[in-house]
Amino acid sequence: MLKSLISRTAKTPRAPRIRRVCVSPKIARALKDKSRVLVMDEPTAALSDRESEHLFEVIRKLRRDGIAIIYISHRMEEIYALADRISVLRDGQYIGSLTRSEISPQRLVQMMVGRSMQDFYEHQRQMHPGPVVLEVRNMSDARKKVEPTSFKVHAGEIVGLAGLVGAGRTELCRLIFGADRKASGEVFLNGKKLEINTPSDAIAAGIGYVPEDRKDQGLFLEMSARKNIAINTLKQDAKVGVVNWGSVNRLSTEAVENFNIRLANLEIRALDLSGGNQQKLLLARWLAIKPRVLMLDEPTRGVDIGAKSEIYRIMSELAAQGVAILMVSSELAEIVGMSDRVLVMREGQLVGELDGSLGKEITQEKIMHYATGASEVLES
Repeated sequence: MLKSLISRTAKTPRAPRIRRVCVSPKIARALKDKSRVLVMDEPTAALSDRESEHLFEVIRKLRRDGIAIIYISHRMEEIYALADRISVLRDGQYIGSLTRSEISPQRLVQMMVGRSMQDFYEHQRQMHPGPVVLEVRNMSDARKKVEPTSFKVHAGEIVGLAGLVGAGRTELCRLIFGADRKASGEVFLNGKKLEINTPSDAIAAGIGYVPEDRKDQGLFLEMSARKNIAINTLKQDAKVGVVNWGSVNRLSTEAVENFNIRLANLEIRALDLSGGNQQKLLLARWLAIKPRVLMLDEPTRGVDIGAKSEIYRIMSELAAQGVAILMVSSELAEIVGMSDRVLVMREGQLVGELDGSLGKEITQEKIMHYATGASEVLES
């Protein structure tokens, strides 16, 4: 068994080998010590899909050999694929267990978040949104990733931006935010034209942007939670160039409470937080500027169901306060559940709009029909 684990690792190409060596030798050492129970805590977090499949093969072999495995993961597809029995913890308490024959998404969500899947998406769809807050006219880039694009977002409205990977959704958000250079286009906030050439211009105008990659593009991982929350407001809180740390501490403490960010103290590094708490930390930073427009790019990617529920609650509360929200998501259930309207992009162009109040029901099938270029929208 040990020889098989190590030899499989040695045959892999050099780049994946580094990651696989981190998994297989640990298992091999445990087996060498005649361990009968293995505990794996988020073992695929740093693995590619191919590497994860190799790990799953190893796990199944260990199970057949009589090894007991405790597998901890927030990735539901892994749980469904591997588990014979599932036990759920919530807020430090044991909630219950399900055998494989009892497992269903509905029952699991109920146990994990304390309510049914029907209530999972808290947002109540707006039938009569407020005035237009954000208007984008003929926005495009020189690389042709985004063709001239125009749309509006109203106060208190969550607009979902759907499409296949590479459709231009992230590129459009970055153009609006001033992170990338535009070839054409205008941005209006409450009817006033803005000159946005850099992210600083967008922030000053009250536009926030939570990027899709929180680790590489969002958080300062080596900095404390306190500084990550307050970094966008340090300038406005400073007097004659001196930071008002009392104000920073109040802001950070309130954010941790309001967003239910779980951490030992405010000095803990962002790097040391879970994915869900990292995402809430990033949301807290952008809400500190009191945005009138908030763009969220894949807001629940890589977080567990409990953190998803918290993020949906935050989004609904922001919309109720009149914030205009533009949400990019590749999860169709999320788009359908949280959006008042859905805009669909394909090959850099807006190709469709779904709005229940206009008789165009928002469904996954209709979104995919637009996203894939089908000739007509499916009837519900």
